[in-house]
Amino acid sequence: MRIIRGLPSVPPERRPSAVALGVFDGVHLGHRAILGAAVAHARATGSPALACTFEPHPLEVLQPDRAPLPITTLDERLALIGACGVDGAVVLDFTRELAAVEPEAFVKDVLVDRLAAQQVIVGFNHRFGRGARGDADMLRDLGRGLGFSVDVIEPLMVDGAPVSSTAIRAALGRGDLDAAARMLGRPYTLPGKVVAGAGRGRTLGFPTANVAPDRPVLVAPGVYACQAEIGGQTRRAVVNVGVRPTFGEDALAVEAYLLDFSGDVYGQTIRLLFVSRVREEKRFPSVDALRAQIAADVETARRRL
Repeated sequence: MRIIRGLPSVPPERRPSAVALGVFDGVHLGHRAILGAAVAHARATGSPALACTFEPHPLEVLQPDRAPLPITTLDERLALIGACGVDGAVVLDFTRELAAVEPEAFVKDVLVDRLAAQQVIVGFNHRFGRGARGDADMLRDLGRGLGFSVDVIEPLMVDGAPVSSTAIRAALGRGDLDAAARMLGRPYTLPGKVVAGAGRGRTLGFPTANVAPDRPVLVAPGVYACQAEIGGQTRRAVVNVGVRPTFGEDALAVEAYLLDFSGDVYGQTIRLLFVSRVREEKRFPSVDALRAQIAADVETARRRL
């Protein structure tokens, strides 16, 4: 998939295209329905399928105190968009200047004149333009005059509720990995880099890889059974997300104990796939009690992975 960062980088030679428009944070099943519709339109007409997305999230610019924590980094988002079969992604830098553009001007200047949209595909609740005045009805009206068609994708329902990035964050925040995975269409993942830690895991008999995440952690504190992708291999892991209350600490840490592995992984990149929640985080009366619980957690994780 070709990645185009900013409108000035859009090549002047362009073909009519099918454009999926949205932020697509998490690229969940609802987003994939939008992107899949763009790909289907494109294949039927012999045109390229484009995803037009924004970075950062609009709320980070307009209302930072209400901005949601990201489910994916931009690089993750683009990789997931590409996996849907999209031919190109246009990443627009969301600024106050872009937010001030009237929706009619955005459609004509960006979607039609720059991206040559002959079909525009959006989710049922997509808003755009100054004051979020633009919606699906306006897109249809403008399309009739500007020569493009509009496909509005209705909400995709999972467990009786519409799939959304907000619902996924809520599920992760209460530790419901299964619900989040059903909406994402895959396990929740967390990439990061292995950094030096206090070394307590080794003294307990369970040396851990201390992970500095690439983005905010969305899962609730607790112990998880995970798959860990590191060094070109996938390994089973027990991951603790929390503040290590037994040792009186208060800074959130992510620690991964790789099952059946010994070696130095400091400095390596790691990607954690959260499969199952083993238990909540709690404080233990002694180090020996903690050690015994970790051993039990390892056995639970082995059964679930």
